[in-house]
Amino acid sequence: MVQADHPWLAIAPAAPARPSGPHDVLTGPAEPQPGVAVPDAADRLPRRTISRVAPLWWVGAHGGAGETVLSRLVAESQAAEHCWPQHPEMTTNVVLVARTDAAGLRAAQRAAADWASGSVSGVRLLGLMVVADAPGRLPHTLRSLVRLVGGGVPRVWHMPWVECWRLGEPVELASAPVRVRATINDLNRHSVIAY
Repeated sequence: MVQADHPWLAIAPAAPARPSGPHDVLTGPAEPQPGVAVPDAADRLPRRTISRVAPLWWVGAHGGAGETVLSRLVAESQAAEHCWPQHPEMTTNVVLVARTDAAGLRAAQRAAADWASGSVSGVRLLGLMVVADAPGRLPHTLRSLVRLVGGGVPRVWHMPWVECWRLGEPVELASAPVRVRATINDLNRHSVIAY
């Protein structure tokens, strides 16, 4: 007997197509959300009007986040330091950057709330790049905090610890570890996709 002919057996639906990469599924909202309160001024990143055009801007949620290093890995990208870059005539593509320590992740959470409130105009937030603050696996508490913060941004990318960069070796994508290249390749795919 063929399963389709049996009245008591349901045919299992076809499995949904799997995403082609680890970051193809949004972890959070793709645009600011109604009802999110604008954070206090002390909890917001400053805004900076820019005249330079770049395909991607890295915004550090706090000092030492790693946006300058990341700008060396993506051609023509720019570090916006710790400000939302706002161009008067176009939308800027932005990746928020934070270290994986508790203070860095809380700073990213405040920046994500600032964006989610709609108070940051002219910015298309692609997601959050969390940069390892130490070698090895994150403790459970910090992994949970990454998931929590990741729920407030479109995507989360993980940049591993790279010891040779800490020791002063040149930051170059061609010689970067495989995980770094895979992360940057995935980010490059999403930096040109419209939501």
